[in-house]
Amino acid sequence: MKRINYLASFLFAAVLLSSCGGLDKMKEEASNIQYSVTPGVLEMHAATIKYDIKGDIPAEWFNKKAIVEFIPVYKYDGREEVLESKIFQGENVEANNKVIGFESGGPIEFAGEFAYQEAMKNGELEMRAVATIKDKTLDLLPEKLADGAISTPLLVMVDPMAIAAKDNFQRVISETKEADIHYTIQRSDVRKSELKADDIAALEDFVKLANETANEEFKGIEISAYASPDGPEKLNERLSEQRKKTADKYLAKVIGKTKVNKEDAETLYNLKSTSEDWDGFKTLVGASTIEDKDLILRVLSMYSDPVVREKEIKNISATYKVLADDILPQLRRSELLVKVDKMGYSDSIILDFAANNPDTLNIEELLYAGKLIEGLEAKAAVYTAATVKYAGCFRAFNNLAYTNILQGNLADAKVALEKANELKEGDAIITNNLGVVALMEGDKETAKSHFLNATDAGNAVDYNLGIINIMDGEYEAAVNYFQNHKEFNTALAMLLAGKNDSANKTIDVVEKDVPMNYYLKAVINARIGDEGAVMSNLTTAVEKDADLKLMAKTDLEFRNYFENDTFKAIVE
Repeated sequence: MKRINYLASFLFAAVLLSSCGGLDKMKEEASNIQYSVTPGVLEMHAATIKYDIKGDIPAEWFNKKAIVEFIPVYKYDGREEVLESKIFQGENVEANNKVIGFESGGPIEFAGEFAYQEAMKNGELEMRAVATIKDKTLDLLPEKLADGAISTPLLVMVDPMAIAAKDNFQRVISETKEADIHYTIQRSDVRKSELKADDIAALEDFVKLANETANEEFKGIEISAYASPDGPEKLNERLSEQRKKTADKYLAKVIGKTKVNKEDAETLYNLKSTSEDWDGFKTLVGASTIEDKDLILRVLSMYSDPVVREKEIKNISATYKVLADDILPQLRRSELLVKVDKMGYSDSIILDFAANNPDTLNIEELLYAGKLIEGLEAKAAVYTAATVKYAGCFRAFNNLAYTNILQGNLADAKVALEKANELKEGDAIITNNLGVVALMEGDKETAKSHFLNATDAGNAVDYNLGIINIMDGEYEAAVNYFQNHKEFNTALAMLLAGKNDSANKTIDVVEKDVPMNYYLKAVINARIGDEGAVMSNLTTAVEKDADLKLMAKTDLEFRNYFENDTFKAIVE
């Protein structure tokens, strides 16, 4: 009986030593596993870090009785993100994991993503493994796989463009007034009854006001006199000329022509006469309900000789009486047109009124003043006055919101925009500005929805959508949205899309006196491999903003220069 116990103990110990030896051997040779990671240095895109790990298990490493769990882990700032693991087994294990042959070895693959946090900017990806044979478990030595994480997309400037509604201010407003003087057949004298007509009275009032108003002046006076196309042509020619003269004489009295000097009169007045108004005749006949109007119009199209025209039309005897009674009298006339230019306030006067007496200005002048005046507080005051006096004008509320956005007063901007949207719901400019507020408050999805609904508002919306696309990791789309903008974000989008040369050319034309522009240029040149340009631009960047030293010191875009003495001197 004792012999049996000794034998059992011996066999148990042998198995135990064999199991431990298998695990120890796997631990000792774990460094023989070959890993590759894509990308070689982890990168952040759209607030996410993606990774693709491929491993090659060498032959005679994976014990036939072993189960191994491989666990990718991202370590950063004293913390770690444990990623999705996978379990593999030896060929003698009865389980449902992927089998790795002892003689052949085999591949292992991992692909996944995890949410980026700011503290993850500097960290490393490693592979851990836990091997088990029967009831014995051993942690294998972890293997560093990659550094991480490049976070260049976070350089995006969240500076969406708000839009101010345009004013319709016109310094010079042109107004015209028209009237007709009608004559009896074969006469050219202006009858008193004609001067009592409503259009003549309105013309005289218009002229009187222009004469009495200091900021109004006459800019054009036209008299076009006509004779109807009946009767001898020479008679009609004489009649139209005489009618022109009598109309001019009447209008001269109304305007006060004696006050206009000769040179101005030559420029101001345009007098003409038409002996036979066939065009007017055709228009009136065409608009009439005369029974034979189609026949009359056909005569006009067939014949150009006025004598033949008149003869053929008179042959339509029944119709000609209607023409003589209803159409021809309307053609015996002089048409009067007076054009007046009303001169608006000068810029200096508008600015003075806007600051001291805004109630004096109309809505267009107030909106123009808001554009003209310097200083955001002063602009806000003008637009506030516009919202008080013209509470139904959505542009006033929008522009007040626009100014608040520029001041960073997002809560006030939102209130003004909500009022503007009540007044004109769905307006593209208002919708864009709602998107600007949402984006600046960190609500990217709401901002994106607003911008997509505001594309009619113009290029500013394209710029704003470009920002959204950088944040979403859609760099080619961002480049397309930025095509009409030469900005920092344009160059950044090009860089992220792999267009290094285009990015370099674009950042060169962006405003120079901005530290981040030089920093981005250093990043671009680091990717291109131009060491001299990297050091030169980084030097300028940190000279303008010393806080950029710390950023550059740990920025993996410059990883190839971390041991470079010049780089060290710049960032220390």
